[in-house]
Amino acid sequence: MDIEIISEEENPMLHRTDVRFKLTHEDATPSRLSVRDSLAAMLNRDSAEVVLRELNTKYGMRRTIGIAKVYDSPTDARDVEQAHMLERNKIEADDGEADEADA
Repeated sequence: MDIEIISEEENPMLHRTDVRFKLTHEDATPSRLSVRDSLAAMLNRDSAEVVLRELNTKYGMRRTIGIAKVYDSPTDARDVEQAHMLERNKIEADDGEADEADA
């Protein structure tokens, strides 16, 4: 699996960088978590700071175009991202949110 960064756009208001990338893979489209971990390693970031928003693969192609949000810290990711995106990317929500949901 090869990852090539197409564009990076700073978003200082949300403490993140918006990254568009091209992924070339040998077999089926890799899992979201393996792509997230590979992209985080390539950018020298923690996996909890990277949220994959989109992975688009055309049928039969070995290329995928993706969009990721790379946050300054895992806390920034939890503060900005929607709950379903955190769950999809296996980023744990704050403990305070879990306590409120139980009440």
